Amino acid sequence: MPTIPITPVRAAVVQCAPVSFDRDATIARVREHTAATAAGGATLVLFPEAFVSAYPRGLTFGTVIGSRSAEGREWYRRYWESSVDVPGPHTAQLGEIAREHRVHLVIGVIERDGGTLYCSVLFFAPDGELLGKHRKLMPTAAERLVWGQGDGSTMQVHHTAAGILGAAICWESYMPMYRMSLYGQGVQIYLAPTADSRESWIATVRHVAMEGRCFVLSANQFARRTDYPPDYPLDAKIALGLAHDAILTAGGSCIINPLGDVLAGPVYNEEAVLFADLDLGDTVRGKFDFDVSGHYARPDVFELRVNTASTKAVEHYP
Repeated sequence: MPTIPITPVRAAVVQCAPVSFDRDATIARVREHTAATAAGGATLVLFPEAFVSAYPRGLTFGTVIGSRSAEGREWYRRYWESSVDVPGPHTAQLGEIAREHRVHLVIGVIERDGGTLYCSVLFFAPDGELLGKHRKLMPTAAERLVWGQGDGSTMQVHHTAAGILGAAICWESYMPMYRMSLYGQGVQIYLAPTADSRESWIATVRHVAMEGRCFVLSANQFARRTDYPPDYPLDAKIALGLAHDAILTAGGSCIINPLGDVLAGPVYNEEAVLFADLDLGDTVRGKFDFDVSGHYARPDVFELRVNTASTKAVEHYP
């Protein structure tokens, strides 16, 4: 465990919507909101899951079992076009935003690699360096139609001046072994970008904070129908009766301390920026009576082995 900073880390969670399916306009929005958080004194800023450039809520991509439509394939192409290469010119722009405002920037993106899309989180240092990425291990339910699976090579934490940072994307926080992997690496600030705005999610992140004796930052979008393209084909059951400015994602972003106390939020049904000052000493104080990967672990009974190798379909050797 590194030396705990004396000065608290001022963290910010951004709850807003991207300009869905418009990567450049969304990055401009990231710049605007990062400037606002930096003006509020934040040195660590978290944006929601799939922020660049869309969480495709309600979109079927023209798929039923045994059939895909031409219109659905075209929407996949549009989604791919608005996604980012990692690294690439658009991650360089995000790094410039982090450097301009001297913040640790953590943001959910849709990453493209070949013809496959991944739901990823990117970590940027205050000098703009891309510290790393995490690909969602298991897309949830119909997300599997459009997102590939990550592997163990992107499950590492990042040691920074703001603390030891690790990310779990949305329902990865319901994967006990993944959580334990982060706890075993000493995560101090558990970053949980999500698309889940249900009240039950708050119970989840409070549990994670208490279990891991870590701070949890959860960021979700607040998105209306008007944040999506005019021709965006919502599933009929979702679209039925919705006004043009209907709320599709209600938010619920929050910040939790290592004893499960809510420091900020949750906020619903509006755009918001949440701030909290994190005393990283609380991650040690909390482990006095419960250290899930230390004195409470019972390695004589339980063992977790993690495969951190990168898995590729094609490997080229000299």
